[in-house]
Amino acid sequence: MDFYTLKNAFLVGVFMAFMIGPVFFMLIKTSILKGARAAISFDLGVVLGDVVFILIAYYGSRSLLEKIKDDPRLFFIGGLILIVYGILTYLDKSNKKEVDESEVQVPKANNYFRLFFNGFLLNFINVGVLAGWLGIMVVVGPTLDMNASAIFWYFFTVIIGYLCTDLGKILLAKKSKTN
Repeated sequence: MDFYTLKNAFLVGVFMAFMIGPVFFMLIKTSILKGARAAISFDLGVVLGDVVFILIAYYGSRSLLEKIKDDPRLFFIGGLILIVYGILTYLDKSNKKEVDESEVQVPKANNYFRLFFNGFLLNFINVGVLAGWLGIMVVVGPTLDMNASAIFWYFFTVIIGYLCTDLGKILLAKKSKTN
């Protein structure tokens, strides 16, 4: 796998870290109210949810993608899926004027396992996350010739980009608490 592909994967992770949703707000709120360690614990749960969805997307679509990996129409279909998903996500978010505080609850105590589990569940119950990973798999898998090693490193790099960006958000949120 070349540097260009890994750079793009990292940037996909950075972009995904800024997608506005319940996880985004919960991460910032947890960092401000509970501290960086609690937010990191929560974020690791979110990442585990993403890893599970990536595995479901990979193994659920692998046989289909193997059959049609050389069909250029696949790229258009995968791109269309991502565009529709993005538009629907945008329209859904624009209909909500403000975040409902009852949706984003921070546990009272710093129980790191509970925060980890909450992060996992908050991410895992969102079927849209699976649709997003499936769309990325449909687009990226064939470009990597369905090479398992290349796909692993691509998605590993996406997760690293995501984690690095979230760490930055956590530290900035914590810093804003002290100011």
